[in-house]
Amino acid sequence: MATRLITLRQGDARDAGIVDALMAAAFDPRFGEAWTRSQCLGVLAMPGVRLLLATVDDEPAGFSLTRAIAGEAELLLLAVAPPFRRTGVGRALMDAVVADCRIQDVTILHLEVRADNDALYLYRATGFAKVGERRGYYRGRDGRQYDAHTYSLALGST
Repeated sequence: MATRLITLRQGDARDAGIVDALMAAAFDPRFGEAWTRSQCLGVLAMPGVRLLLATVDDEPAGFSLTRAIAGEAELLLLAVAPPFRRTGVGRALMDAVVADCRIQDVTILHLEVRADNDALYLYRATGFAKVGERRGYYRGRDGRQYDAHTYSLALGST
């Protein structure tokens, strides 16, 4: 089996089309988790927001979107296209997010995830611990509601 090269780079608003395509591939519309282009662009314009893009052999494979402020950060979105799941792309993105947070002197990283999302395995493996729950937070296209769980990762001071 050939080794595939995972490359990470900082992104910006010019990458909105890539982010849109990755969200369309990665997020099942029945759960209502994907953001619109205008939501992404609005967040990207805020201070402390970082977009990180992952490619595998130059093919868009995933991204993360984080916001850091006042010593805390939140992983707003993380997406990995289905063909690249369980290939190290998600882990590479998470490791880079954590490393970037440490550089920014972030002491705690938060995230929110649908209660039965497969990404929970990645978050737990990274060291996140569940700290809360929001009942019926996500609303799917069919009107069904899904619980969200909140997780945090203590990074300590650098």
